[in-house]
Amino acid sequence: QVHVVESGGGLVQAGGSLRLSCEVSGIIFPINVMGWYRQAPGKQRELVADITGRGKINYVDSVRGRFTISRDNTKNMAYLQMNNLKPDDTGVYYCKPTGIVNYWGQGTQVTVSS
Repeated sequence: QVHVVESGGGLVQAGGSLRLSCEVSGIIFPINVMGWYRQAPGKQRELVADITGRGKINYVDSVRGRFTISRDNTKNMAYLQMNNLKPDDTGVYYCKPTGIVNYWGQGTQVTVSS
C-alpha cells in the first residue's frame, strides 16, 4: 500500500523560497502521476501542481512561474521548489499519487509571513 512522507516546510518571509520533498513507497512510482496539494486555513484542499512519470507538468494559475514540480523516478521522490512565496501560499502541503483517492500523508506546514 502507498506510503508518503513529506518534508521541507517551515516559516519563511514573503519573497523567500522553500523546497518540499516527498518520499513515496508501496507503488510503482514511475507510472504514477504525482501531485502536490495544499490546504490553506479555512479552505478546501487544492491541487497546485502535478507531474506525469514522463515529466508532463501542470500548475494552478496562482503558482505558475513561482513553483517548480519535479521528480526522480530512480529514488521514488517528488519535489516542489517554491520561490517568491506569498502569504497566500501558507498552508499544509501534501504530496500523493493523483490516482489514489483515499490516502493522505501527514503533510508539511508552510507559513509565509508578510
